[in-house]
Amino acid sequence: MEHDVSLISTVAAAFGVAMVLGFLAERVKIPSLVGYLLAGILIGPATPGFVADAQIASQLSEIGIMLLMFGVGLHFSPQDLWSVKKIAIPGALIQMGATTAAGLWVGWLWHWSLGGALILGLSLACASTVVLLKALETRGQLDTMNGRIAVGWLVVQDLVTVLALVLLPPLAGVLGDAAVAPLTDKPLWMTVGKTLLEVGAFIALMFIVGKRVLPWFLWQVAKTGSRELFTLAVIATAIGIAFGASKYFGVSIALGAFVAGVVMRESEYSHRAAEETLPLRDAFSVLFFVSIGMVVNPHILIDHPFKVMLVVLIAIFGNLLAALVVVLVLKYPLNTALSIAVSLGQIGEFSIILAGLGLALGLLHNDGVSLILAAVLISISLNSFLFAAIEPVRRWVMRKSAVARRLEMRQDPFAELPMSTDRKFLEGQVVLVGYGRVGRRIAAFMDARNIPYVVVEQNREVVEGLRKAGRAAVSGSAAEPEVLIQAHIAQAAMLVVATPDTLHFRHMADIARTLNPGIEILLRSHSEDDTLLLTKEGIGMVFFGEEELAKGMSAHVGSRFSA
Repeated sequence: MEHDVSLISTVAAAFGVAMVLGFLAERVKIPSLVGYLLAGILIGPATPGFVADAQIASQLSEIGIMLLMFGVGLHFSPQDLWSVKKIAIPGALIQMGATTAAGLWVGWLWHWSLGGALILGLSLACASTVVLLKALETRGQLDTMNGRIAVGWLVVQDLVTVLALVLLPPLAGVLGDAAVAPLTDKPLWMTVGKTLLEVGAFIALMFIVGKRVLPWFLWQVAKTGSRELFTLAVIATAIGIAFGASKYFGVSIALGAFVAGVVMRESEYSHRAAEETLPLRDAFSVLFFVSIGMVVNPHILIDHPFKVMLVVLIAIFGNLLAALVVVLVLKYPLNTALSIAVSLGQIGEFSIILAGLGLALGLLHNDGVSLILAAVLISISLNSFLFAAIEPVRRWVMRKSAVARRLEMRQDPFAELPMSTDRKFLEGQVVLVGYGRVGRRIAAFMDARNIPYVVVEQNREVVEGLRKAGRAAVSGSAAEPEVLIQAHIAQAAMLVVATPDTLHFRHMADIARTLNPGIEILLRSHSEDDTLLLTKEGIGMVFFGEEELAKGMSAHVGSRFSA
């Protein structure tokens, strides 16, 4: 009895080849995503040998898109965006506008339709969430000010791209000779208006009803104690909402899944949902990238090398230069500008989703998709090398250019305490580094006991808010001597580092002890290994989160049973 095993063979080939190439990519310090795309090229029709079923791969990739966008929604934080809104919102909009304009110009040169050129520009303007978060996490920069700005910038990019995914289908008939354009003789404004109303209705339903129903539903499932049932409930919810959004509201499955993730984030089970569905999301995301690789024509590198080079230059240096200029114009230092610019000098999954939508709508031809995918492959491959070059380039530019030195040391109105600062904040005070969740609690404790302190925080907006509230605060990195000097570390009684920035602990401690040999130093750590090492080196008193939590809970248990 014969069986049709095209599904099994496609999945087996996709996972097997992706695993090998992803492993090789990681070994040479290239994101595994590049290996997955190359795996799709190898099992696709453009290369000899085994050819996977493109139709099955396409359907599997739809599930990959749902779960990928659901994961993005689960990690979307309005608070993170709001904390850096003054730079992230205008910066992202200007950078995306500049890069999209460059893509439109290139599409016009190549005689593409307006829709094709627009999709090219938008695809080259949005960085990869996966690549950026991984790069920042690997370098320990995710919780730094530069990292928060980059993530907030990326959130704005994601929101703009989601809006583009919503508006492109109704506009397809106007933007080009769409093969799958909406068949309607209604005026364009009515079509777009109807689409926006449907999207608005869906989002309203999700935030009014879903925000109440989903947490209750997850609570009921969690009470069963079944881990697999909980995972199934989360996946079924994500895919079901995405499908329902597409079926009944005319909303793209990508937007439906994204909104489902955002709503589920409000649940107290959001972290568990993210953790337990991660393996399945990763697996289908691999299938998504492999299926995209299957439509890539590698001959594009030989047939159109100039076009490939041009789109790669826009994807890397167009975004990089636009972001660099914007950050410098907004009066941030050179190191922040370089870090954010390099973070955005690559494109990824949203570019692939846009390219796929353009192809489905008939706005983009196969060569256009291949050009975008080539830019994804090359820009992601080079991004890690660009990150490694930040510090050498900064040092070289600082050494050679007086202008660069002025940019690095530019005056920040919040970089020093006002002349009217009370003397109690200048002598015998606590210097508190970081005003995040832990820093705020420490500050509240000191406020309640009238202990004077000066906050050192990289987020200028946080410092601005503290100043308005009458608190003593300075803006900048505590790893820079001049910042600690402005916090009057030389006369301080104690340095409390409330950020888990282990990369700069030693440097902060060295600066503090050089300026104030008798200062007491308290450090926060998330790692047991870091705690042991820092304690052994005698840098200061180290508080390990899990250990302190265990001590507090043990003390409560002890007090209860000692009675």
